[in-house]
Amino acid sequence: MSAHMKPTDTSDPDYFHKVVDCQWACPAHTDVPEYIRLIAQGRFGDAYMSNRESNVFPGILGRVCDRPCEPACRRARVEDKPVAICRLKRVASDHREDITARLPAAPTQKNGKKIALIGAGCASLAVANDLAPLGYECTIFEALDTTGGLMRTNIPRFRLPPEVLDEEIGYILDMDVELKTNHPINSLRELLDDEAYDAVFVGTGAPKGKNLDLPGRYDSDNIHIGIEWLESVAFEHIEKIGKRVLIIGVGNTAMDCCRSSLRLGATNVKVMARKPRGFFKASEWELEDAEEENVEIIVNHSPKEFVIENGKLTGMKFDVMEYNIDDKGRIDRGTATEEVMVPCDDVILAIGQDNAFPWIERDIGLEFNQWDCPVVDETTMMSTRPGVFFGGDSAFGPKNIIWAVAHGHEAAISIDKYCQGADVNERMPRGLTLSSQKMGIHEWSYSNDYEGAERRLMPHVALKERFKNINIEVELGFSVEQIVTEVERCLNCDIQTVFAAKLCIECDACIDICPVDCLTITHNGPEEDLRKRLRVEASNLEQDLYVSEALPQTARVMVKDEDLCVHCGLCAERCPTGAWDMQKSKIFLPQVQDQQPPEIEQRNKKTA
Repeated sequence: MSAHMKPTDTSDPDYFHKVVDCQWACPAHTDVPEYIRLIAQGRFGDAYMSNRESNVFPGILGRVCDRPCEPACRRARVEDKPVAICRLKRVASDHREDITARLPAAPTQKNGKKIALIGAGCASLAVANDLAPLGYECTIFEALDTTGGLMRTNIPRFRLPPEVLDEEIGYILDMDVELKTNHPINSLRELLDDEAYDAVFVGTGAPKGKNLDLPGRYDSDNIHIGIEWLESVAFEHIEKIGKRVLIIGVGNTAMDCCRSSLRLGATNVKVMARKPRGFFKASEWELEDAEEENVEIIVNHSPKEFVIENGKLTGMKFDVMEYNIDDKGRIDRGTATEEVMVPCDDVILAIGQDNAFPWIERDIGLEFNQWDCPVVDETTMMSTRPGVFFGGDSAFGPKNIIWAVAHGHEAAISIDKYCQGADVNERMPRGLTLSSQKMGIHEWSYSNDYEGAERRLMPHVALKERFKNINIEVELGFSVEQIVTEVERCLNCDIQTVFAAKLCIECDACIDICPVDCLTITHNGPEEDLRKRLRVEASNLEQDLYVSEALPQTARVMVKDEDLCVHCGLCAERCPTGAWDMQKSKIFLPQVQDQQPPEIEQRNKKTA
């Protein structure tokens, strides 16, 4: 057996960062508990700015983020539903005062470095947001006549109003960022040969919808590629569709296609899924929104053929599939049990997206992998050609907006280092500060009463009303009463239980009062053994055990299962010696402005 567990190193920023599950799960590491507390205090502008530090687009992401934070939320360990983190982000945006004076500004004195950004989507905008305040001259090249990329062309207006996009993109463009619309880049070699730019960032997304090459595919104009069809709807090139529509695929794009179809005149919309529901790519809330609008989701149907009669699409043939799922949750290839024909007037293919780089020459020192995607370093975001960086879907294939923003922050650090002649691989370490929240023996500077309310339901526009116009935003936002209740559901995971072993007298008071039995005083041992000997067996291996130094009385150790703790502070209130304290952890996540030498920082302050 392995040796006893070593005392936990709580000075490692990642230790307490992992305890804040929502922030850890967010690709951009947004400080979720902090902005929720600011909302609770009615400080909406402060909450918005706290959000904007990391995610750049609080109003946009408060409506359409893929919410990786919510499945991670600690609240879901004590009841069914997590805190409505994403919708509270929107609350900060909807209720904020004018914050324009608080936004970063570009200095009048530029630093002489010019950056070309290809594509005016979220990744390029995030890079410009970080570099423009440091004096970089950023030029965005966009093939379309407007900004936003897939945020505008693929996300319907009833989910993301154009004015929200325009406002938050405008904040970035107003930092002296040059925008060239209707300006596709047809040759990366030409752009690089021009030598006008010191670095190039590619944020062109994954703009090519996957096709379904089955019999009958090219015999009708009523078979559409999902992302192309959504773009045509966004730019009002398509304003109607047939009554009976089949959507092939069950990702988030499919959900946007089916709900858009209803607003363009469809009365019977079916989403055809090849696998069972547990294997869908769409988020559960996207599925719920579609089903609320009476979209039918049909599982275990594998597309086989488009049925064309007299030159007209009349339906699709499917194999009905039967699958075996093993005890690890893996699914086999399935067996076809019968063939069925489902009638329809239009079919929309939403089975995924691919990168498309016909404009990047293959002999300019930029390597591509077997999937015809650029080889990109996952930390620096630089390609194999120095000075050319990628981010968002164009880097690693389709993910979502918050991933693109995270890529943008990392790419900005690398671009800055590259332009200054520094090593792009050298990154500042993360940091951590802890500050006690004690205001008295039994009083804390945060709300630590457990709010037993269930998750608030987002109010929606009535079904009859929402289909009248594709521009009607379906979600209305939380009322004041809903905001007050929902913010109290947050368990303040960033206010940590901090333990001083030398003060512990092993009285067991903390163990007696802990409502979730996350504390145990026991003899040390190997982790596998220790996890089994706690008051509640610690079975979630993704969450750490806190293990103290040897206690002064018996040389046993205080062990805490971070998975169970709800940060209520009762242990610290009950402890007679102050061995436990509730301390707020602030994780320092370095961005490009934090990497600046003091003289550059000083110059930027003078010239802003």
